Amino acid sequence: MKYFLKLIFGFALFTSCGEKSEIPTAAPSPEIKVVKINSQKVQIEKDFVAQVYGKQDVPIRTRTEGYLEGIHFSEGKLVKKGELLYTIDPDQLQEAVNAANSQLAEAQVALTQAKNDLARYEPLAEINAISQKDLDAAIAKRDAAEAAVNAAKANLNFQNIQLGYSKIKSPIDGLIGKTNAKVGEFVGRSPNPVILNTVSLIDSIRVEFFLAENDYLALFREYQEARNQPRVQLPLQLVLSDGIIFDQVGYVDFINREIDTSTGTILIQASFPNPDRLIRPGQFARVRAIVEEVENGVIVPQRTVSEFQGRFFVFKVDNDNVVSRDEVVITGKYRDYFLIESGVQDGDRIVLEGLQQVRNGMTIVPEEVEFISQFND
Repeated sequence: MKYFLKLIFGFALFTSCGEKSEIPTAAPSPEIKVVKINSQKVQIEKDFVAQVYGKQDVPIRTRTEGYLEGIHFSEGKLVKKGELLYTIDPDQLQEAVNAANSQLAEAQVALTQAKNDLARYEPLAEINAISQKDLDAAIAKRDAAEAAVNAAKANLNFQNIQLGYSKIKSPIDGLIGKTNAKVGEFVGRSPNPVILNTVSLIDSIRVEFFLAENDYLALFREYQEARNQPRVQLPLQLVLSDGIIFDQVGYVDFINREIDTSTGTILIQASFPNPDRLIRPGQFARVRAIVEEVENGVIVPQRTVSEFQGRFFVFKVDNDNVVSRDEVVITGKYRDYFLIESGVQDGDRIVLEGLQQVRNGMTIVPEEVEFISQFND
């Protein structure tokens, strides 16, 4: 038994001595994509929720009561100024015109009689065949008859105007919407439709949005200082609901006179050309405005920045390709970048991809690439 144990021990010692010793080799430095930082003029932008309106949005109202007799347009199509849109049953209104004509005829007959009476009385008054009182009465009767004729003419004109309301025409060239009433409905009295439709002129559009007081002050101070003009034209972009920037630039054309005390905001209106009529009233959009311009601003892609307990860090790569984890101070956002106040300088290289693979003091093989922003210019 002892001989067997010695044999096993000797064989193990022999085999261990016969194995070649291996020296561990260092792992190769990983290839990491980095981006070089270049300072540039940065225009800090801010988006504001906006409501879109037509250049003109004219409600089509019925100004008389009655049954809707006809609809003479195609919904959602362009209409011309003066084009017939609706007709309301005119029978009742026509009867009112006929009655007014009759009243005018009666008044004219009475006027003719009064004039004839006065014509007979005047020669008699000259020879004192009738009293002055009778002559004055004839003159008064003639004047009253003339007034009655004028009143009857005014009433007839009014009734003709009312009859004209039975034909509703477009007040402008524009795009008409969906009708709020159908043929046969009684219209013109609440709760029945009073506003039958809306015609919008949309070759350009109005966009209304609200600025908080601080944004308003910052925005307009920036532009006034830059341009030194009493009335500033603010170039604006319109961001549509799908994130695409509208291809037309707009300008502010109205600023409300006061801050809304309940919300602390001020109403701003801007106009945008809309030659293709792509934008429609009621559409959701965001107005993008430049609120600050920074000369020689240092910006880094947001994806390069990590956060820990409210502090922000980037991985910088020095000339020896050694990584260091440095804290940065962020002053704002610019599209998919951060604007940096300190911690990164012009010409620095920072890690763009593989943040989880690098650590402080690590040597890497940097692959310098260009960061492509996801935002359209």
